[in-house]
Amino acid sequence: MAEPRRGLPRAGGKDGVVSGHRVAAITRRLLQGFRRDRRTLALLFVAPIVILGLLGYLMRGSTSAPLVGIANQDGGPLGALVAAALRGSSHIATTDINAADGDAKLKDGSLVAYIVLPSDFSQQAQNGNVAPEVHLEGSEPGVNAPVLQALQQSMLTLGSWVTGRNITFQPRVKYFYGGPNYDTLDYFGAAFVGLVVFFLVFVITIVSFLNERSQGTLERLMASPLRRGEIVLGYMLGFTVIALVQAAEVLIFSLAILKIQNQGNVLLIFGMEALMAIAAVNLGIFLSMFARSEFQAVQFIPLVVVPQVLLSGIIFPVSSEPKALQYLSDVLPLTYAVNGMRDIMVKGADLTWSSLQLDAAVVAGFCIALIAAGTATLRRRLG
Repeated sequence: MAEPRRGLPRAGGKDGVVSGHRVAAITRRLLQGFRRDRRTLALLFVAPIVILGLLGYLMRGSTSAPLVGIANQDGGPLGALVAAALRGSSHIATTDINAADGDAKLKDGSLVAYIVLPSDFSQQAQNGNVAPEVHLEGSEPGVNAPVLQALQQSMLTLGSWVTGRNITFQPRVKYFYGGPNYDTLDYFGAAFVGLVVFFLVFVITIVSFLNERSQGTLERLMASPLRRGEIVLGYMLGFTVIALVQAAEVLIFSLAILKIQNQGNVLLIFGMEALMAIAAVNLGIFLSMFARSEFQAVQFIPLVVVPQVLLSGIIFPVSSEPKALQYLSDVLPLTYAVNGMRDIMVKGADLTWSSLQLDAAVVAGFCIALIAAGTATLRRRLG
């Protein structure tokens, strides 16, 4: 009679008792695997410090105060008093302007707001009801609160000059772009429409292209008469077609279902989305060359995408970032893409705007540079 096989333990261990030794062996094997994978260790221990440090520096670092123009037209003494209080505010930086030049300065971006103290401002204060004009640029709602706060605090100086009367503060707020009917989604939607496309296309491309390598498809193509550049361009066009379909879906959903307000041409929005999608495709192809597994490919997300989200002006205005981070923001493609999307959807920009031309040219240049980098890297790794 044959004896029973003894090579494998019964499922669940002897008598169903969990073996601490076997559990420890599995734990030890897993930890040893992490120890040998330096890229994963960097993601686990370095990336959180970098991201949180960057976020802390953005929120607590020395930031540039928004620049606000002051047009004091008051013939009495109280306008000069309020203007002096505004100049001393810690919430804003100020410059004296003519009211007639205010809108032009809002349009060219040199001011985020300007305040007009009317010619009868002192008389208004004596009557107990002041109504200064506040003109807000409007495309970056995060800078509106400091302007209104500084103005309200400056009005406190009138109390020592106007006695025996309560002063009612009723500013007349006007928006150059946007307006009170714009909600948070309207302001941030312009940036997030492009961000969703950029993020998802990047993830899909880097993982899919890595699968092509790991399954041997790419090596077989390399052995064919195809040139390296033709292979990269072929993959790029294939992923781009999928990305453009996704971009159209996101745009239609945002405008038709979410009702995000739009002042620009829909085709221009789609064109900027297309540039962001092409940039994400080429970035994914390029970075996939440096990953050996899907897990390593996904590790690029917090290192590549998250810093761009924090620094590109989606959450924090670039003008309010510390100077060192502003220089870094200026070399990120997502910064220009976000600027372009907001110019189109919030400001109603068209192709005659030099700022939109610059944004589109930078993103397009980034795409071309990545096509060249991807081709060169592919040739070096597989050639």
